[in-house]
Amino acid sequence: MTHTALIIAAALAVPATAGAQVVNDAQIASIVGTANQVDIDAGTLAAERASRPEVKKFGELMVSDHASVNKAAVELVTKLKVTPQDNPTSQSLKAGGDKNLANLKTLKGAAFDKAYVDQEVAYHAAVIDAVDKVLIPGASNAELKALLVKVRPAFVAHLEHARKVQASLGGSSE
Repeated sequence: MTHTALIIAAALAVPATAGAQVVNDAQIASIVGTANQVDIDAGTLAAERASRPEVKKFGELMVSDHASVNKAAVELVTKLKVTPQDNPTSQSLKAGGDKNLANLKTLKGAAFDKAYVDQEVAYHAAVIDAVDKVLIPGASNAELKALLVKVRPAFVAHLEHARKVQASLGGSSE
């Protein structure tokens, strides 16, 4: 796992391992928005810079799918009159995403493709874990919880897709 992947995985896992830390709906809204934006930013870069067509296509899919999730989340929190609340997890996700982008911008060709896809595998595994252990259990609003449950299969599909692309590139750097 790359250093940045570890930072992002840790950011998502901290609330789950802390056990006592509880997130509220406003914090969940911020975490969801930040997590999606991190993947949109990385996907945008991959769509522009990837050397392999399957990596470029995966980046484009991440932009499209995560933008769609963000749109649904924004519509829901607006309807519920919930203002996303910045919190240590969303801040850590943003910092990790920025660090990942900075690292990816130094790479080209196969090295870029491999680093991006390895990151996507680690990131989606961490997101699924956070959705299962922190976000769904922490959501008090039934509609917010339902949205998280509804989008979870897409994250699982993204993880499986990323693993297939990773295998086509020759495995992970772990």
